[in-house]
Amino acid sequence: MLNIGKMFLDGAILSFLASLILLVLLRYNPRLFLQDYPENIQNKVPPKTKKEKKQSLVLGIPFILLFVVVPFLSTLGLMRQSGGEATFVQLFLHTFGVVFIFNLVDLVLLDWLLFCTITPTFMVIPGTEGSQAYKDYFYHLKASVVGTFLSFVTGLVIAGIVSFLYP
Repeated sequence: MLNIGKMFLDGAILSFLASLILLVLLRYNPRLFLQDYPENIQNKVPPKTKKEKKQSLVLGIPFILLFVVVPFLSTLGLMRQSGGEATFVQLFLHTFGVVFIFNLVDLVLLDWLLFCTITPTFMVIPGTEGSQAYKDYFYHLKASVVGTFLSFVTGLVIAGIVSFLYP
């Protein structure tokens, strides 16, 4: 039993929460995501400081936990709704869908619309103002392919765990 409504709702919840965390962290210090910026931008500024590396790790933990907890709880909820009868494939598709929805929101709204089209000043790393790399839509599309692969792996792992919990 694949519940498309639940998948979209939980994907929207994940997208909202993850986007909120990302935007708050970017507002705090865009250099925390320096490794995610196009190479042309990275080359114009010094590497992350030790403090920035530590902050990236510590402040990134809630973001990473979100991508484990929300899809896991969503998939567990699907299994419970099905009375323990959902198949591995259904669990995988559900988990993949929840995470992939964020991948699409990230690409279309955060990367293409906000980062590339609007380019608010809080996303611009000091010293890179006016760089054409901020308008590199293809860079973000390539990153989205990586996000699709991560959605696939997350789907496999969480579906496996939930299947294991409901033998």
